[in-house]
Amino acid sequence: MAEEGKGSDVSILADLSGPADLRELDDDQLAALAAEIRELLIVSVASNGGHLGPNLGVVELGIALHRVFDSPADRIVWDTGHQSYVHKMLTGRAGQFGDLRREGGLSGYPSQAESEHDWVENSHASTSLSYADGMAKANLLLGKDDYVVAVIGDGALTGGMAWEALNNIAADSDRRLIAVVNDNGRSYTPTVGGLANRLTEIRTNPRYEPTLSAIKERLHRSRFGGAQAYEALHAIKKGVKDALAPQGMFEDLGLKYIGPVDGHDRAAVEHALERAKTFGGPVLVHVLTTKGHGYDIAVANENDQMHQANPFDRATGDALSIAPAGWTSVFRDEIVRIADERPDVVGITAAMLYPVGLDAFADKFPDRVFDVGIAEQHAVTSAAGLAMGGLHPVVAVYATFINRAFDQVLLDVALHRCGVTFVLDRAGVTGDDGASHNGMWDMSLLQIVPGIRIAAPRDGVQLRELLREAVDVDDAPTVVRFAKGAVCPDLPAVDRLGTCDVLTRDDTSDVLVVAVGAFGHLGVEVAQLLRGQGLGVTVVDPRWVKPVDAAIVALAAEHSIVVTVEDNGRHGGVGSAITQAVRDAGIDTPVQVHGVEQEFLDHAKRDVILGRLGLTAQAVADDTMAVLARNSLKQ
Repeated sequence: MAEEGKGSDVSILADLSGPADLRELDDDQLAALAAEIRELLIVSVASNGGHLGPNLGVVELGIALHRVFDSPADRIVWDTGHQSYVHKMLTGRAGQFGDLRREGGLSGYPSQAESEHDWVENSHASTSLSYADGMAKANLLLGKDDYVVAVIGDGALTGGMAWEALNNIAADSDRRLIAVVNDNGRSYTPTVGGLANRLTEIRTNPRYEPTLSAIKERLHRSRFGGAQAYEALHAIKKGVKDALAPQGMFEDLGLKYIGPVDGHDRAAVEHALERAKTFGGPVLVHVLTTKGHGYDIAVANENDQMHQANPFDRATGDALSIAPAGWTSVFRDEIVRIADERPDVVGITAAMLYPVGLDAFADKFPDRVFDVGIAEQHAVTSAAGLAMGGLHPVVAVYATFINRAFDQVLLDVALHRCGVTFVLDRAGVTGDDGASHNGMWDMSLLQIVPGIRIAAPRDGVQLRELLREAVDVDDAPTVVRFAKGAVCPDLPAVDRLGTCDVLTRDDTSDVLVVAVGAFGHLGVEVAQLLRGQGLGVTVVDPRWVKPVDAAIVALAAEHSIVVTVEDNGRHGGVGSAITQAVRDAGIDTPVQVHGVEQEFLDHAKRDVILGRLGLTAQAVADDTMAVLARNSLKQ
């Protein structure tokens, strides 16, 4: 399996001090380097998990970029950032890949703290062209002649923000900006939409590749070589494209277009990039790659070509351990049951059909699930239209990505009182993927949306129950949010007050613990610790955290202190809303809010981060005892 990295015993990668060293290597050394990079990618991700498929697909592209451009003077912006592993290796971090995505180790995304070669920590897609537009404008105004290169791929060109940027980029012919479209035909799954169809006309045309291959072979056997052959091939390719699949889309915008280029032919990519530099203004280079290239198991993976893999056996591609049932799997099963009963229920995903659990729904009812690509804003407003048309849409996205569509939730859905259910997966602290993937903003942002109702289930039973309650609401938006990973064990209630579940209650009423969502078990553990200190404790799960149930306000009046615990930012979240409700009712019981500090969290395992934030039963109990002690001294 030479393609999978079986090379010589001499490590070319280990000897690289930086990208400039690449320009000293000959073709054989560069081929060996590509094989070595693929081997390190497979070994590292097999051990630590991470984004394998996207990075295997950009090995030759990464090498070509760093041979043609002078990073960091020439700025290379990766979109999405999860395809930057090769870039990291070529900029001096190959030796650190043993700790990829581990606490204190390399991030799975570009990181300014790691390297001067990392400009943008953009794990949210479709942003690179806007960053590059601004950087190129700055260079022009400051008299710099450096290049800015935006590598956009893995479905990111389906995002509307990318096209807003292209519209601006094309308006100015003086900027040294090169957009590289890494066209692998996929995000997680095959890319969808009219744009994707237009790009793949060339990729999939049954006559294009054979025709081009025949021409290529004829040129190689001719007397022409080197630059002459490439120039001739480019001219012929343009004629073939115009004949088989007209491609004026980008040129009609005013952008110079080069391609399509075989992204696994390093020399061809380098030649295309060199040609792009000669134009002086904005240029788009269209590169065709295959996700997982060089590792047959990844390429053959139908779901996502090992887009993001848990630790696995490299010989088989099988996960090293069977993950326990997760929150997503509970949603996946229940939404199909609901769809069976409710023909008006439809699903919407933004390029994440499998990760958010809408795949089973789509398999059974393919006409009722819509993948809109990486376009969260469009997804939300389209959902409003579906609701206005008499359907009940369920929009399933990661919690961190609902941030991108806040305006649409507020003014397109809530203002019109549309019955849309938002299912927010990976809510709260997610850990390994770093700052941008923590879903710690949603309950704060959505608290300010008039009329919206937010549910946070504590276990699988409650997820099923609350999802059904949510889709029964047709005159306002509803939200069901849950954490990443294994679903919490079922935690039965001992009573229900209003819409709240009472999880445990003592005869005396000293401390009221409001445990939100996945922190239900933590709340019960806090109660056990406080009982050991002679305190009487009531623990409630609000279930619906917005609006604040009157039962919680009434309970607050009966206790000496209220303690809230949530997997969300402390400011503006559930604890803040409860504090305000208690104050508005004229109740002076102190409220102690526990949540995620409003800071960008470095990557680490979820439990490690929660411990660091004091979101453990012992830390919450200790803090509660300290507050009670201070209050008793004041009295």
